Amino acid sequence: MIVATLGPEGSNHELVLRRYLTTRGQADAQVTLLDDFPTAFAALVAGKVDRVLQCTAHFSHADCVGRYMHRAFPVDVFVAGSHPLALLARREIAEPRQVIRQPATRYYTDLSGFSEEVDAPTTVAVAEGLLDGRYEAGICARQTLEDHPDELRLIEDLGPALDVWVLYGTRPLPGDHTLVV
Repeated sequence: MIVATLGPEGSNHELVLRRYLTTRGQADAQVTLLDDFPTAFAALVAGKVDRVLQCTAHFSHADCVGRYMHRAFPVDVFVAGSHPLALLARREIAEPRQVIRQPATRYYTDLSGFSEEVDAPTTVAVAEGLLDGRYEAGICARQTLEDHPDELRLIEDLGPALDVWVLYGTRPLPGDHTLVV
């Protein structure tokens, strides 16, 4: 079985997918990490992957559900936590004015003190932008601070996000399935 989700390596989607596969006794399934969900759903309906895992908080969720209606079907749903998250800043910037965040994280804390908000495709991209000095502050995995304490500082610990996740396949569940109401 080949299961696709959003990359890159280290993303919340990869973390949750690997946790899901292990919990379901499918740890030997092949994981494919893709750059975006339209690509993942196109691969699903073309038969290049068997399943796609998507977080319902992801900004492309509604578009993918609409675009692939009657071709991609929910086959499992569950609740899972993300990497613990944090609002971090570059250590040398006393009062950051710019914050980068993945759109789903924009309401995880009050960002009104920042004069500029910038979107990133993933929390991994947020961490990369902070570490390479392109951005002053951002919401990403708290592990980023633990890995780079000389470069970053904690503004606010946010903890893990608890989200609903959907696994898609190309056949609908039977009407008498316990997930179908």
